[in-house]
Amino acid sequence: MIKIIFMGTPAFSVPILEALIDSEYEVIAVVSQPDRPVGRKKVLTASPVKAAAVKHGLPIFQPEKISGSPEMDAIIALDPDLIVTAAFGQFLPQKLLSVPKYGAINVHASLLPKYRGGAPVHYALMQGEKETGVSIMYMEKKMDAGDILSQKSLEITRDDDVGTLFDRLSLLGKELLMDTLPKLLAGDITPVKQDEAKVTFSPNIKREEEMIDWNKTATEVDFQVRGMRPWPVAYTELEGNRLKLWDVTPTEEVTTAAPGTIIRIEKEAIYLACGNQTVLKINEVQPAGKSKMTVMAFLSGVGNQLKVGEMVGVYGN
Repeated sequence: MIKIIFMGTPAFSVPILEALIDSEYEVIAVVSQPDRPVGRKKVLTASPVKAAAVKHGLPIFQPEKISGSPEMDAIIALDPDLIVTAAFGQFLPQKLLSVPKYGAINVHASLLPKYRGGAPVHYALMQGEKETGVSIMYMEKKMDAGDILSQKSLEITRDDDVGTLFDRLSLLGKELLMDTLPKLLAGDITPVKQDEAKVTFSPNIKREEEMIDWNKTATEVDFQVRGMRPWPVAYTELEGNRLKLWDVTPTEEVTTAAPGTIIRIEKEAIYLACGNQTVLKINEVQPAGKSKMTVMAFLSGVGNQLKVGEMVGVYGN
């Protein structure tokens, strides 16, 4: 029986792990990131992958940094035939990559060579891509640069955000992996080198990238909002306070107002001027220190002093 060590951390990785557990292969251990503080109370919480491993009674390793760690020595001693990673969140050293007979492969949520890095789903949405997908490739020391074994694409819909795309890509990754493994193990796949001329990157989102620039068009702001929902959530500033935007709709309206100007307030929506004379309808928000709410609820409470012509974001500073 083929012995596999699985490495992953977020919920995206769990269906992939469980498919391996339910397969003809043997998952001999799971590696995940250490438990982290979560929420306002900073409760130390296990990763979704660790929770799944514990549920199935699998050995679990959680090195803060795998390179040179005692955990890596223990993993090498297990002599795996294959390492499978999916959103693990750490680089693997060459010493470890060279151990398995069939190598180390990664399930990556993009159509490589586009969007190498830690936030491929966010970037696909923020860049307004029409499709994304999953790539399975050999791992090497350089980030997401290994030869591709298989790929499958997925259409991005107007209703998609990071949450829905993660769920859909996770299931696609599971299906693609289980279709790829028999061919890989039988030697029936010819790996394809990535075209370095077509490489783009998707580094982890920085705090400053979460703030909306109202010089963007309404459609581009919509891409940003959906590309940061449900985490980390795009925001603007209103009267000196942070206001997160959870749901917006680009409109067909045209305006001559400066970007960042409130041009209309209705019972259930606020309309804001964006770049290139476009207009954005705001449907759902989250004021600082409060839960997300409809604009109707917002206007009946903390937002009842808003005025047409008022500026939001950096333009209001």
